[in-house]
Amino acid sequence: MAASPLCTWLVAACMSVTADNEFAPKPSMVQCSKRLSRWGKRRRVLAQCSDFARGGSISSSIQGLVSSCLAFEPCDQYCSSKGLPYSAFFGDNALSSLFGSKSLPPNRRQRRTNRGSHSGETMAVAVQPAKEVTTKKKPLTEQRRVVVTGMGVMSPIGHEPDIFYNNLLEGVSGISEIESFDCSHFPTRIAGEIKSFSTDGWIAPKLSKRMDKFMLYMLTAGKKALADGGITEDVTDELDKSRCGVLIGSAMGGMKVFNDAIEALRVSYRKMNPFCVPFATTNMGSAMLAMDLGWMGPNYSISTACATSNFCILNASNHIIRGEADMMLCGGSDAAIIPIGLGGFVACRALSQRNNDPTKASRPWDTNRDGFVMGEGAGVLLLEELEHAKKRGAKIYAEFLGGSFTCDAYHMTEPHPDGAGVILCIESALARSGVSREDVNYINAHATSTLAGDFREYQALVRCFGQNPELKVNSTKSMIGHLLGAAGAVEAVATIQAIRTGWVHPNINLESPEEGVDTDLLVGSKKERLDIKVALSNSFGFGGHNSSIIFAPYK
Repeated sequence: MAASPLCTWLVAACMSVTADNEFAPKPSMVQCSKRLSRWGKRRRVLAQCSDFARGGSISSSIQGLVSSCLAFEPCDQYCSSKGLPYSAFFGDNALSSLFGSKSLPPNRRQRRTNRGSHSGETMAVAVQPAKEVTTKKKPLTEQRRVVVTGMGVMSPIGHEPDIFYNNLLEGVSGISEIESFDCSHFPTRIAGEIKSFSTDGWIAPKLSKRMDKFMLYMLTAGKKALADGGITEDVTDELDKSRCGVLIGSAMGGMKVFNDAIEALRVSYRKMNPFCVPFATTNMGSAMLAMDLGWMGPNYSISTACATSNFCILNASNHIIRGEADMMLCGGSDAAIIPIGLGGFVACRALSQRNNDPTKASRPWDTNRDGFVMGEGAGVLLLEELEHAKKRGAKIYAEFLGGSFTCDAYHMTEPHPDGAGVILCIESALARSGVSREDVNYINAHATSTLAGDFREYQALVRCFGQNPELKVNSTKSMIGHLLGAAGAVEAVATIQAIRTGWVHPNINLESPEEGVDTDLLVGSKKERLDIKVALSNSFGFGGHNSSIIFAPYK
């Protein structure tokens, strides 16, 4: 019952007043509305009966607030005019029970304000909170470490990590004439094509018939990564699936499914595949894999052209580091060796036309290179939080230290002339990973066998790491071609395998190095032994997207 008159009195009291001896109302108050006149009457009542507070204790924090503002409190006459006892406002228990506050003596500000109220000056009222709000600081915690516990790969030279890497070490080329369609009328008729592929045991036959190949490669590689990481059905049942996610991207998406839909539309929309839209989108592979596994953690895809895989891997690791997930499947997949894909890159004048000698077509840093060779496939890593991996007794292949992204902001397809974006990306990746440039002694380069891109990247690497005599650089694309959005993940598998085995694969077809390229920096035509301290893998994409990711042996 005391709350309503208390609020009324506070509003009236907290108007600006002139604290003279008579507290006479201003002439302007007479002309105010009826509502303001009521406030004026109450103020005059207060003026006639107020007694300046010169000492004593204040019964509550609210009374202290009133004294702080106006240095007077309602007297018995004002309270009796409302039919309420004085204790209803400032009794020992009234406000304490109402607001839960404790009795406090006048503070320094209140005493200073009290003195000012006697000076006859107009005061501006500022209501201060009765209690200070303290912000709790987060306790410092050690950053969660991310490790690689599983790998899956689909490539032109192998569908298992060990077979794939052994072929790389032996210098086996997966580039040959295209067999999946008639390309005799194209100026380029070669690619890193996957010749034999089966989804048996990995994907339901019904889905296999409907899905685009980029999704088939993705789901197969993803499940193989789980199997390689020891995620059996029993282990799966024990996982907290709300903390397991999938982040696998694609540069081109379901081009075949979409192209078939366009051809069907020429006849009638009734002939179109009802799954043509969802199966063409780049995110659907990650979504379908998560549905199959029941993983309810972070799930999406990233598409940044040929830098897609690295973007997905780095973002997946960030979900683990931030504590949003304990386990992430990540990487990339693409299957664009179809007429529209081949024709599009031919129109860009980006592809090699060395049709008579396919295995010699991809030749990074060689003076006779004439463009890149398209490839297809998928690469998937199983990233896991270190303690989570140790708890389940997982085999740890390597540690993921971090990475970075930048943008050239220069041209859609051409690299920046001075390599500014690449240099910034590498230096940022080193800084964020806490790695010294002297510790990096292996780089799996983006090097696609294009005239401008190879040398620009080489110059950036020399600028960043040129003083390290132990550094070795190679390009996986010399043997498998450019897998577009899958390139970074497949090359990440190669990088991790190099860490595991202590061998780095050769650069094949490097017969006449470009002028200005130091061959001592590049791996030769045969595999080389290397005790890797820290490894860096680059991927760049149309649009000026740059990405660098860093791995190291787990210690």
